[in-house]
Amino acid sequence: METPVVIPTGMVLLIGAPAAGKSTFAGELVAQGRLPADAVVSSDAIAEELFGPGIDRETVDAQVFQERDRRVTERLDEGRTVLIDATNALPRGRERLLAIARKFGVPVTALRFAPREPVLLRQSRERTKRVSDAEISAYAALVRDSARSALLLAEGITAVHEVPGRTQGINAAQAARCFRFEG
Repeated sequence: METPVVIPTGMVLLIGAPAAGKSTFAGELVAQGRLPADAVVSSDAIAEELFGPGIDRETVDAQVFQERDRRVTERLDEGRTVLIDATNALPRGRERLLAIARKFGVPVTALRFAPREPVLLRQSRERTKRVSDAEISAYAALVRDSARSALLLAEGITAVHEVPGRTQGINAAQAARCFRFEG
């Protein structure tokens, strides 16, 4: 096995379409002891925690993001790493998080999930939480067009790393072992 990529203490953004494997990867990081459970801040988990399963996210997103930002700020204020599990596909959404990171003077690392669309569609069909094929396709295009490494770096993200997956014959547990987190 190659030497794991070291992720510095700070903010870590998972970036990818729904069904790209972000939450499964985050779960593996916790299961392997690479990150404590409270380091993972998930917009979907916050929405379910605050409003229950099956909530229409469009009606509560402002509250969900406010709570997400509170949790992110709390961890960074304590000098600890925080990993944000969301699509993070749009620049305007990332800018809100980058502003928080700047306030604390911490680096922002992007872990990018970019499987090809057929892989995303297959993975979506295997999940209990299904997302429409049209939504998967739209997010895949967003990640391809709005979350390229050069654009992420131009926004102020410190480093961008591709997370290997099915396309490379790697499962989430193996992908998690590719990274080591400080703080």
